Amino acid sequence: MAIKFHYNKSTVQQFQKQLTIREKALPILKNKETALRQEEKKAKSQLRVLRVERSSLEDRLIAFQPFWCEFPDIVTLEDPGVYQKKIVGVNLPEIGKVSFKIADISWWNYPAWLPAGIDLMQRVITLDLQIKFKTLQIDLLDAARKRTTQKVNLYEKVQIPTYEDAILKIKRFLEDKENISKAAMKIVKNRTKRREAV
Repeated sequence: MAIKFHYNKSTVQQFQKQLTIREKALPILKNKETALRQEEKKAKSQLRVLRVERSSLEDRLIAFQPFWCEFPDIVTLEDPGVYQKKIVGVNLPEIGKVSFKIADISWWNYPAWLPAGIDLMQRVITLDLQIKFKTLQIDLLDAARKRTTQKVNLYEKVQIPTYEDAILKIKRFLEDKENISKAAMKIVKNRTKRREAV
């Protein structure tokens, strides 16, 4: 990062202010990055558990599949209970209690397996929704972590060293300028003394 600057004290003050802001923000960003990484890891673990549970229901679901063709509209999703949850500054969609609507049917006319089938279908739909939302959360957490990592790297490897280097160059220039002016004043003073002595 190349920054343009003037060799004066006000530029040094501006750069020191910018440097202080970045040095104070860097530990916070590193903590945020760590927290996002941990949340992403936790979400991936939860997703694995949900997928294992979903695959364990797969055999039972396949066994019921021919019967659902006969009774397609008994169970419908009414409300997935979606809300926003903020984790480490990232808004994540979260699924709450999933509500289902069961059609008004005469239970006497339907087979005995139907209540078990309805429970299974509700569980599978709930798991599918939870997997979908957990995957979305992981994607959002991953994107936020990557942005935070980029910002940490930008501050740590580019901006802070650039500001430090610029401040050092300006201070050296100003010191050299002051030393030259002091030397020039001494020379003028010595010449004046010599002229007065003659």
